[in-house]
Amino acid sequence: MLFVQIKSTTAYEKFKTFTPKEICDATKSTEVLVCLSSESREQVDEMIRKAVAAGGTTYNEPQDHGFMYGHGFADLDGHIWEIIYMEPSAINQG
Repeated sequence: MLFVQIKSTTAYEKFKTFTPKEICDATKSTEVLVCLSSESREQVDEMIRKAVAAGGTTYNEPQDHGFMYGHGFADLDGHIWEIIYMEPSAINQG
């Protein structure tokens, strides 16, 4: 299970205390790309649907490589999240 803490804009000053570096504007720069695996292609589509319903946006079409399927979204702050499914047999082949 994964938990993600989403900070509001009012928490910006507090967030700045966690790092000595400048905090970038994720709508203009990519600071991180998070990729999570899912248990099925349907779960990938469901996660993207939920993200878009919550205000996120998609930035590309789903990618189907046969053995691997993925899609992504940008959250409200512009961070990129990729959700992928890989056929178990492909994983076992190395």
